[in-house]
Amino acid sequence: MKRVLLKLSGEALAGDKKTGFDEATCLGVAGQVKQLVDKGFQIAVVTGGGNFWRGRTSETIDRVKADQIGMLATVMNCIYVADIFRHVGMKTEIFTPFVCGAFTSLFSKDAAVKALEEGKVIFFAGGTGHPYFSTDTGAVLRAIEIEADAMLLAKAIDGIYDSDPKVNPDAKKFDEISIQEIIDRKLMAVDLTASIMCLENKMPMLVFGLNEENSIVNTMSGHFTGTKVTV
Repeated sequence: MKRVLLKLSGEALAGDKKTGFDEATCLGVAGQVKQLVDKGFQIAVVTGGGNFWRGRTSETIDRVKADQIGMLATVMNCIYVADIFRHVGMKTEIFTPFVCGAFTSLFSKDAAVKALEEGKVIFFAGGTGHPYFSTDTGAVLRAIEIEADAMLLAKAIDGIYDSDPKVNPDAKKFDEISIQEIIDRKLMAVDLTASIMCLENKMPMLVFGLNEENSIVNTMSGHFTGTKVTV
């Protein structure tokens, strides 16, 4: 693998605080990504927004408006994480699918690939720019567009299980599973739309726990303990 898209869950960025940012966690991520960039890997990043807002957080406002708030939550996350990355010595650029003042660049594949080839870590904020699409779907879409070799999903749990390990202490983790089986068994490692896009475009995924020590570097160097999703 040379070019990957790293999807960071918002909850994982919050660490034990559950909301907002845990700076130590974000610095740890930045340190790992810097090791990979220094080795010549091209890294794109998508963050979720769950540390601030989820599309269904409120039952009293319109779903479209709720999703728009979620998109802006991911913009805040990317601005924060991108600056942490800069602090440890990387160049970054944030792309959004909508105009966001002077904070971000408007997404185009050509501009994103050029930034990667210049050695920048690029961030895709704002999802697809449309409601009813999750950040998982946005991440798969961007991974396909930039022709990434794989998607790395850094989550609050350490892989894909046959049931929710928070609810079922006997839940079993998969070392490897096909995207078709995830769809058939409704395991929801990513949402259905994202899963089908991975299937149709043959985009493999590596799912692992962000909070495990050196999990990103280990995943990229072959010392992988999460779940490999094959296509």
